[in-house]
Amino acid sequence: MTSYAIEPIGIIDTCFPDKFGIPRQSGLAPSAKGILTLQAPYNNPDCVEGLEGVSHLWLTFIFHEHIDKAWKPKVRPPRLGGNEKVGVFATRSSFRPNHLGLSLIKLDKIDCSDQQVRLHLSGVDLVSGTPIVDIKPYLAYADSMPHAINTLAEQTPATMNVIFSTSALAFCQQYSAASLSNSLIDLKQLIIEVLQQDPRPAYHRSTSKKDASSTSVRDYGIALLDCNIRWQCETLSQGSRINVVDVQRVKSA
Repeated sequence: MTSYAIEPIGIIDTCFPDKFGIPRQSGLAPSAKGILTLQAPYNNPDCVEGLEGVSHLWLTFIFHEHIDKAWKPKVRPPRLGGNEKVGVFATRSSFRPNHLGLSLIKLDKIDCSDQQVRLHLSGVDLVSGTPIVDIKPYLAYADSMPHAINTLAEQTPATMNVIFSTSALAFCQQYSAASLSNSLIDLKQLIIEVLQQDPRPAYHRSTSKKDASSTSVRDYGIALLDCNIRWQCETLSQGSRINVVDVQRVKSA
């Protein structure tokens, strides 16, 4: 069988320094920003000419943090609670042959300056530093299939209520972004959009359902931009909610 070499055309810098907490699909957190910087020889403005008339892009990327991990013919997708196994090609699991991923991302702006080509994006679901191997424009008439069926994921995931402590809310109100080229970012909205998707591991969510008859609280932490967010998932008799306990900027070394 013939082998093919793929080289990155650019690297994306996003508001997600770590994998934990990244939305499981693109577009679920519209406030999640990213900047794709094209590498030579692809950092030529001619490569993106005409892209200003495009609102959304397909990004093909490499799950680079999983390169050293073997793929399996069956995986446990979080959407099924992490307990049921299905074929890898029936999922969007990162543990897959060739480690390739595909995301539909909103294009906000094209910046061709300082001998660089940068695409400003939103609704991203990629960890910072992800290698991008291709860009294609989204075509609504060809790519949108309103009557398509996927019985494993028929609806948008249900979201959880997110509550902020007084101190966490105060921090968000005075926060100004220190990364992503000083992009204007509503930190509170970003936290809500990320945490309402319930980023806990699937087996934690399954445990919560079993204990739903009693109140329980579990602590978690997540990194967004240059901040650490400490939060809790509180399981109540009437359901669960996310409590944002504290938000602090990461101290420089």
